[in-house]
Amino acid sequence: MKRFTALSATAVAAALFLAGCGSDTAAETTQGMETMSQSPSPASSGVAGDHNSADVMFAQMMTPHHEQAVQMSDIMLAKDDLDPQITQLAEDIKAAQGPEIEKMTGWLEAWGEPTEMSGDHAMEGMMSPDDLGKLEAAQGDDAARMFLEQMIEHHEGAVAMAEEEVANGSNPEAVALAKQVVEDQEAEIEKMKDLLAAL
Repeated sequence: MKRFTALSATAVAAALFLAGCGSDTAAETTQGMETMSQSPSPASSGVAGDHNSADVMFAQMMTPHHEQAVQMSDIMLAKDDLDPQITQLAEDIKAAQGPEIEKMTGWLEAWGEPTEMSGDHAMEGMMSPDDLGKLEAAQGDDAARMFLEQMIEHHEGAVAMAEEEVANGSNPEAVALAKQVVEDQEAEIEKMKDLLAAL
């Protein structure tokens, strides 16, 4: 009986010791995380979290910019007898920009920032409602030509906005996405120019 009691006491002591270690470790981990979150990087000094105003503007402006590119692609994909290369281009744009919209919206929510900009801000390369109406009404080669011309201008605007983020942003993920936008959309601009020349 004494032996059993001694073993039980030892087990309880060991459990308490381990629990204490666990609590200390958790406390240290939590404290470490708090220290990390409270210590801004040099690039974002004085800015809450791991982003700065350039990151916020990039996400707030590029999201509707991407949404319009998806809208323009949907207009084309609803047309009959479209050149397969134009169809593929529209599908590629949707496939690339749809997930990027979700990513940028997620960042803004995580940063505690509005998903939309306040006030009116001109975004380079955006089409007017009249432009979109003309694209919707066009058919055949006219539609393809208009889509390519509009999307080249749209992409050029996106590249300019992305280059601003690369130069001024501080969030590593946002800057990485901006670099990807520049690379992908510059390649698509060249492809669209070739398609336009072939029409």
